[in-house]
Amino acid sequence: MTTLPLEQPVPVYSFAPQPVASGSQSFQLIRSAGALAYRSDMLRPHRKDYYVLVFVQRGGCRHWVDMTPYLLKNNAFYFTVPGQVMVKEEPRPMWGTSLVFTREFLALQPASLAQLPLLLNPQQGHELLLTAADVAFVEDTLAKLEAEYNTPGEWQHPMLTAHLTVLLTYLSRLYTQQFPGGEPTADRLLLQQYRARIEENFRELHEVGAYARLLHISAGHLSEVIKAQSGKPASAHIQERLVLEARRLLFHTPQSVKEIAFELGFADASYFSRFFKHQTGHTPAEFRSSREMYP
Repeated sequence: MTTLPLEQPVPVYSFAPQPVASGSQSFQLIRSAGALAYRSDMLRPHRKDYYVLVFVQRGGCRHWVDMTPYLLKNNAFYFTVPGQVMVKEEPRPMWGTSLVFTREFLALQPASLAQLPLLLNPQQGHELLLTAADVAFVEDTLAKLEAEYNTPGEWQHPMLTAHLTVLLTYLSRLYTQQFPGGEPTADRLLLQQYRARIEENFRELHEVGAYARLLHISAGHLSEVIKAQSGKPASAHIQERLVLEARRLLFHTPQSVKEIAFELGFADASYFSRFFKHQTGHTPAEFRSSREMYP
């Protein structure tokens, strides 16, 4: 079982570009042809503060994302968003292409790009299975991206944006097919905005009314729309996000229940324990003692 040393929080790794022809400080395309898939510091639980998208042509290694194991499949697409907890079991060779970029890079793109399902990832997905036609499309688009990535000039950025938009839009269509969640409407957009605000503030804000104020709407209207769009109360989204973070910390770190409670904005550790048991059916101690990873 891989955990962190006592009292060490889950480290957050920032984007660290390698010297390349494009000189980009917020976007990188990396071809892997049998190189080790991960650095040694990826073998401990960690987070990244940037997006990672990987087309795996040939893999085989296993890793964990938010307590779920994934064995990399050939000709499949994998993606993570900032903040997810990951750990790799061992460094193994991989053949494929990785795209990594920061929130800052995304902010420079058309606003619609950040709202694509693949990047919002409302269903907490990680793996897209590709047909032969999908593989051909992805490989062709990545080849075009790589050609522009290696050709600096005044047209590089708009061309990168164009090809990246095509790729992410195509993959988002696959995402909605493999992780069904409804068509984008005004109310659906409000659900996405609500989830985004929770992601930014769940440690400090635990009440629906606080998020309604952030979104400049009434708490009643927010609750009504969220229930209609998601099938569950608005408060459940906050509670689920708190539980996810609690499970991450209980699973991957040796932090005490009291420390986790305070980190998540609970003033009282016993109340946090009751909250966690009500949501999961287990106390924090029971969940931690029953965790299973790899031998």
